[in-house]
Amino acid sequence: MERLDKMISSRTGLSRKEAKSALSSGKVTVNGVVTRSSDFKVAETDEIILDGRKINGKAHTYLVLNKPKGYVSATEDPSQKTVLELVPEELMRNGLFPAGRLDKDTTGLMIITDDGDFAHRILSPKKHVPKKYDVTIDLPVTYEMEKAFSEGVMLSDGICKTATLIKTGEYTALVTLSEGRYHQIKRMFGCFGAKVTELKRLSMGGFSLPEDLAEGECRELSDEETALIESR
Repeated sequence: MERLDKMISSRTGLSRKEAKSALSSGKVTVNGVVTRSSDFKVAETDEIILDGRKINGKAHTYLVLNKPKGYVSATEDPSQKTVLELVPEELMRNGLFPAGRLDKDTTGLMIITDDGDFAHRILSPKKHVPKKYDVTIDLPVTYEMEKAFSEGVMLSDGICKTATLIKTGEYTALVTLSEGRYHQIKRMFGCFGAKVTELKRLSMGGFSLPEDLAEGECRELSDEETALIESR
């Protein structure tokens, strides 16, 4: 059970003072009943409506974003657009952050959450959660690249864990990693003198980017989808 004002504040981005004001003004209903008491106790399963907007009472939020180019993987930035700007108002809550990063020019699957433990589990190299990418480079994909990826490419910060490279076209490939070093795929292909021209993340663990989620769109994950991310 949780105080109503605290739940509203943490789930909406309102300050506790603003949440209390909304309550005292009769703008909040709990299970259909107007509730003005700030210390009223509510559970995750209670239906909480604020000014006609349903509040997600779950302890944590898990979102999937189809990231477009031009956005940085940060909670805030003084000069650039961030991925949090793509989160719909009804899904916004305090503490949201991108779980892992995609470069500004990289697109595709991004998970946004306020659950630090979950983010650590899916990003930790020790967990080996695979991440698959669609890659386009400016040179033909070769067998030598495929072989090197499977054995572990040596970078300036050490040898990479083995990765899977499947050629899908003369200049395209699917690459699956189990770690997430800085600019890793770009650096791995750079060892062969190749430049990555397009990069899109397709999946994490057993969860793939939904086909019906347009670029720039964001929605909540189901419990089943969230569990898939941690599977291999």
